[in-house]
Amino acid sequence: MEMKKEQLDIIRDLLKRLKKLDGGFYAEKLRDFDADSLKTAKDFERLPFTNKEELRDAYPLGIAAVPEKEIVRIHSSSGTTGTPIIIPYTKKDVDDWALMFKRCYEMAHITDMDRIHVTPGYGLWTAGIGFQLGAELLGSMVIPMGPGNTDKQIKMMMDLQSTVLCATSSYALLLAEEIEKRGVKSKIHLTKGVIGSERWGDKMRRRIANELGVELYDIYGLTEIYGPGIGMSCAHECGMHYWDDYLYFEIIDPKTGETVPDGMAGELVITTLRKEGAPLIRYRTHDLTRIITGACACGSEFPRIDTLVGRTDDMVKVKGVNIYPGQIEDVLRGIDGVSSEYQVMIDHLNGKDIMTLFFETRQDAALKTVENDVKHTFKTQVGLSIVPKGVAIGELPRSEKKTKRIFDNRY
Repeated sequence: MEMKKEQLDIIRDLLKRLKKLDGGFYAEKLRDFDADSLKTAKDFERLPFTNKEELRDAYPLGIAAVPEKEIVRIHSSSGTTGTPIIIPYTKKDVDDWALMFKRCYEMAHITDMDRIHVTPGYGLWTAGIGFQLGAELLGSMVIPMGPGNTDKQIKMMMDLQSTVLCATSSYALLLAEEIEKRGVKSKIHLTKGVIGSERWGDKMRRRIANELGVELYDIYGLTEIYGPGIGMSCAHECGMHYWDDYLYFEIIDPKTGETVPDGMAGELVITTLRKEGAPLIRYRTHDLTRIITGACACGSEFPRIDTLVGRTDDMVKVKGVNIYPGQIEDVLRGIDGVSSEYQVMIDHLNGKDIMTLFFETRQDAALKTVENDVKHTFKTQVGLSIVPKGVAIGELPRSEKKTKRIFDNRY
């Protein structure tokens, strides 16, 4: 995506501000870079990347780019291992985030007459409060449930007549299955679902949409870059629009770090244009996607990235073959009788790596035939022989947050 002049001007001013800081993360990182030399996109690409490990090293508030009195809130990444990443926000950051999130709802034609049922977690995680901020700015009624207590979730959905469900794909599926199991679908008033936090395949999307009777929209974000709400799909389901007046997106080759042409898949790198508390320059997200070129049928002029394929750090290597979750979903999507849920176990037995793929199948499916189809298709499309194991729908774990699908037991 070609850098606009106004984006370049904003970044140049940002660099000047960061270089003036008395110590801190960017004062050292940008010490040898002359902000006035930033005249073209090629000049910008000389700037060093920022990565997650650097943010961890800056714990707790080394990343802060404003005086402490201007920090009104902190959030933290949802990772459960290692030093957490702490991101400080100014009041303007919070307001800007709410405005971007409001745009997301508007992209899905959600209005102030909707009742928005928020199930992602609150607290240090950005998800729940992000969904709430945008909905309140829009003027909608917010039902701030947070995660868990499925009995109460369904009761409140029925009693308060929630029209929009905000959830991870894993929890949306769990709710859909529970609503179907309890026979209360006729008492549910949902019309739309805004789903984020983890990638999800077409089969899972269709199951959730059909079982809940809703239109589904992908929302994108990460704690380091405000949180959810920096990108949103439209009704045409052709990628996610992102707000290029607040963010500059690049796609790079994850191995070389070189920028790739528009339309080519690679790793998403984000630069914040207006963030005050913790601006980020060329932040490597590890998310794999591509820039979608051309105009969108919805009429929005905001640019688009494609639905995420996976993450560079989600990849596992088995017998020399690189495997991403998106490839597994592509295999299962094309096989009749296979549902959306799967789990992978990778073990090292008798000197060999063995990958077992568990997947849920419909009750009426011929198990051996389906397993053979999965094994053959996986070998053909991915290039690896696996052990296929079909199980009944509902046997694999469901989660109120993100579902862990790949377990590497070799190490």
